[in-house]
Amino acid sequence: MPPPQPPPSLGDVSAVDGGQRGCSSAGEDRVCLLHENSGGGTSCAHCSRTDPTPPSSSCPSTYSLVLDSIPFTDSEKIRRAVTASVKGFSIGAGLKGGLALFSILARLRRRSLSASARKPELFSNREAIILALKETLRYGLFLGTFAGTFVSVDEIIAALGGHRRTANWRHLLAGAIAGPSILLTGLNTQHTSLAIYILMRAAVLASRCGIKSKRFGKICRPLTWKHGDIFLMCLSSSQILSAYILKQDSLPPSYKSFLNTHGGKNPTILQGVKEIASGIPFTNLEAIERYYKSMGVDINLDPNMKIPCSIIHGNQPCTSHSVSFLIQAYKRALPVYLPVYLIPALIVHRQDLLKRPYTILGKSLLGTARSSLFLSAYCSSAWVWTCILFRIFKKCNIPMVAIGTFPTGLALAIEKKSRRIEISLYCLARAIESFFTCMTDAGYLPKLRRLNRVDVLIFSISTAIIMHCYAVEREVFRSKYLNVLDWVFGVPPPTPETPHRKSS
Repeated sequence: MPPPQPPPSLGDVSAVDGGQRGCSSAGEDRVCLLHENSGGGTSCAHCSRTDPTPPSSSCPSTYSLVLDSIPFTDSEKIRRAVTASVKGFSIGAGLKGGLALFSILARLRRRSLSASARKPELFSNREAIILALKETLRYGLFLGTFAGTFVSVDEIIAALGGHRRTANWRHLLAGAIAGPSILLTGLNTQHTSLAIYILMRAAVLASRCGIKSKRFGKICRPLTWKHGDIFLMCLSSSQILSAYILKQDSLPPSYKSFLNTHGGKNPTILQGVKEIASGIPFTNLEAIERYYKSMGVDINLDPNMKIPCSIIHGNQPCTSHSVSFLIQAYKRALPVYLPVYLIPALIVHRQDLLKRPYTILGKSLLGTARSSLFLSAYCSSAWVWTCILFRIFKKCNIPMVAIGTFPTGLALAIEKKSRRIEISLYCLARAIESFFTCMTDAGYLPKLRRLNRVDVLIFSISTAIIMHCYAVEREVFRSKYLNVLDWVFGVPPPTPETPHRKSS
């Protein structure tokens, strides 16, 4: 999720001593950075030694070193917690509100269609707007509470146990304690998909730590495979798209709605494909024929058909169907990615936007066009690959559907390399949830039915790992994520074991 600007650069302090505040140590000897070249002055609150004479204004690097060495006061700690809460709220409300706004605009556009072509709405526009406002407020409170809780617990533990003595574990504990704030999005709302996705992100960070570790480096080396992200996407696609056709109930409701929109097929068509793949008699061929007639296509379906191509695209050949579907899918994908790129541009590059607006907006529009092409190619290739497979083997069954949807993930190669791992992990989280739901419904994992709010437990464990890596293993983060965490939480008071980057 999208990064704001980083805090002011620490300059030479990061390079010289990792940006440390207050005291550092070598072995058991404690040496305050303020006393390396000094004598005389006021008392140092950090080590009870003597502060140096304030540096002259002609030495900015020394002046920044002194300022960076002053520990937080009580008022600064409170201000840090309040600021983190406000920034967390603004990010949560901004992202959720932006997506809700585009969803409402898309809804209004659908309402402007003729009554004959319009689908019946489940609730009114007014109810949709109220629901969007509630969701925006909930997600704002969730991220605001998470940020405020983490900073507060971090500062309380540091005050009671000392920054240095608690440096290796307090952020882990603070992240775990802040995790249950996800309940603010709705006490009865399950967030299994989100929790699994955050767990995937935590696993990536943990694997990066393992790669640079002498003990676990060889074990984690396969994780550095160049095209591992595309393989994960193919693996996820096989489960997700098979579930989209065969068992939609295993997918989260919001994701199922997303697939139904961008899959571009009427539910009656999906039901027909499901029946022929499952080897059960057709129950809705007449409904499929009526649907095509409403679209201006007169078709008579054979109840003894072996492959579902005529169900999927009527009288249209497979090749022309793939081209026309790609164009339609691209139009559907554009409204999805506009907020994904434009909203971060307003937050992340808010300062540069005034200096070079055409460059920033140009990159955002280019990213929107590229990502829209990925999504449209992904959706259209799902039908292309399955049609090819069905025609080669002259049959359709569940294994064929799973195999045919596997190469769909190759469309991820269209995306930017930096975004591929994000998308593949996002889809992997949903594939894992769908897989375990299918296994549970089949009776292979009956115990999972008795677990209550496991999503909160998974989320808390994940945030504990992520926040620990943020404070102790900062180099495993990509700079854009590190920047947004620094902007929200404030750069944590570092320790000798906490490598700091220079702010970019």
